[in-house]
Amino acid sequence: MFIPLRDENPSGKVGYVNIGLLLTNVAVFLYQLHLMVISPHALQAMETTYAMVPARISGWATGHGSFEAAFLPLLTSMFMHAGIAHLLGNMLFLWIFGDNVEADFGHLRYLLFYLFCGIGSGLVHVAFNYHSHLPALGASGAISGVLGAYIVLEPRNRILTLIFIFPIRVPAVVVLGVWFALQFLSGISTMGTRMNGGVAVWAHVGGFLLGVLIASAVKKRARGS
Repeated sequence: MFIPLRDENPSGKVGYVNIGLLLTNVAVFLYQLHLMVISPHALQAMETTYAMVPARISGWATGHGSFEAAFLPLLTSMFMHAGIAHLLGNMLFLWIFGDNVEADFGHLRYLLFYLFCGIGSGLVHVAFNYHSHLPALGASGAISGVLGAYIVLEPRNRILTLIFIFPIRVPAVVVLGVWFALQFLSGISTMGTRMNGGVAVWAHVGGFLLGVLIASAVKKRARGS
């Protein structure tokens, strides 16, 4: 429906952490491609081990499996991607919106915020797919947190957005509000059915709401100081 191309109000600061996250995601994906070329079985083993599988957490809760195998993928899965389109889409959103959030939060707090949103969104996905054996991977939960923070911190920023084939400048609150609404409606439409794909929409919803809550608290604290 729409593709954001760039924001009209760059932060003016170098987002070292954001660039580092981008490079890490790309490096991990290149390693996945390397494994796919030399040994598809090795790639499958990597994804089986480090992608997030909700049933491992429900299994651990009933005494089956280790804590590490169940919960470590909440961290590792956010640096893996299922394909080039998956990677490019996520990195585009991170590149456009992440530097502004990092500028507002500061480098270390932004990194902690990103990881917290990634893990938190993964747990939201688990809550809605508690017994699913389908692996979930990708940075979209963490990046959804970045989007949630951006809509709080920079709601009036204009985003140059490709809507169908037309580049139009749209306020961030509209672009990201529509994006969230689509994710939420998609999640509602899947309730009561078995998850049958790799798009973890409830992770998107959960990450976004976490970002909104944390950024709102940071903004309120900044106003009070």
